[in-house]
Amino acid sequence: MNTALDDRCARCASAFHCGMADAGACACTGITLDAATLADLRQRYSGCLCLRCLQAFATEAPVLPNART
Repeated sequence: MNTALDDRCARCASAFHCGMADAGACACTGITLDAATLADLRQRYSGCLCLRCLQAFATEAPVLPNART
């Protein structure tokens, strides 16, 4: 299993590992989002989101993008 932080969140640009291509289930499969939120995310972002951003959408808490220096 590859656990390198080789992906970037389409929302906040933080490094993370998307596990969709791994042998086991990706960690994001444990997060439940309603159909309207999923549809909105699919329209707004073309790539995967990190768990932090997905969890924020699941709890409706805003997540600010990481500050870039």
